[in-house]
Amino acid sequence: MADEPRSVTRRQFGTVAAAAAAGWALTACGPKRLHDVPKDRLRTLIQQAEREYSDTYGKTVTVSDAGPMPGVLFGYALDISRCIGCRRCVYACVEENNQSRDPQVHWIRVLQMDKEHGVDFRHADPYYDPETVPQEGHFYLPVQCQQCRNAPCVKVCPTGATWQEKDGIVVIDYDWCIGCRCCMAACPYGARQFNWRDPSLPKDDVNPNMHYLGNRPRKRGVVEKCTFCIQRVRAGRYPACVEACPVGARKFGNLLDPDSEIRYIMEHKRVMVLKEELNTMPKFFYFYGT
Repeated sequence: MADEPRSVTRRQFGTVAAAAAAGWALTACGPKRLHDVPKDRLRTLIQQAEREYSDTYGKTVTVSDAGPMPGVLFGYALDISRCIGCRRCVYACVEENNQSRDPQVHWIRVLQMDKEHGVDFRHADPYYDPETVPQEGHFYLPVQCQQCRNAPCVKVCPTGATWQEKDGIVVIDYDWCIGCRCCMAACPYGARQFNWRDPSLPKDDVNPNMHYLGNRPRKRGVVEKCTFCIQRVRAGRYPACVEACPVGARKFGNLLDPDSEIRYIMEHKRVMVLKEELNTMPKFFYFYGT
């Protein structure tokens, strides 16, 4: 026998209606996301941001709005057999992307793994602190945003503040983020960070070369993450972590270019992705070069 329809109380109806109205207001009447803004209005926003940051930090700041390049799909590969766990990538990322110094915010986490257990997150240690690295009997697995094609974070964001660009970079519009942290709960890689306090960024440490969807300073109450150094890669440069790695464990390039290093790795090396069973389809790959 089919279940009879349940009645809805006035209070239940009012609660649902209020939530629906709030959602409509946010998406229909609120400020536009970056990719919805008309070009002339966007240029005004960029100029306002440049003036604000220049006044705040006492140096000339430029904020780029460079979009995806045609025929480019960015991909990243990390050689597990080379990584020595030095964390230079972590701090190069901090300096390049204007991350908070106090409290410290890191977009890259390096996990120390036991060779005996292999890639097993139950035995991963992100707080390792030996006198020297690499440590006997261990290997290292850096983790950051995997720039997924089928990104769970994008699906759950209630305001559309995070999306995937045509070049594969998953971005966040910090002005549209409401800090609900749904994206953090959805990300299976722990790649997103929330600003619980006003970030501390000393004037002398500010990188003045910024991108609107990348390393411009964030505020309390918003989420942030790796963007492949969007301000660099859209200008034809490598991400800061690639340049900082002392052993050449990090590789980056255009997945659509058959002559690129990243494509060679994809075609000739033993390549893996994290948590493949979740079908997130990362564009961040791991491989064994030796």
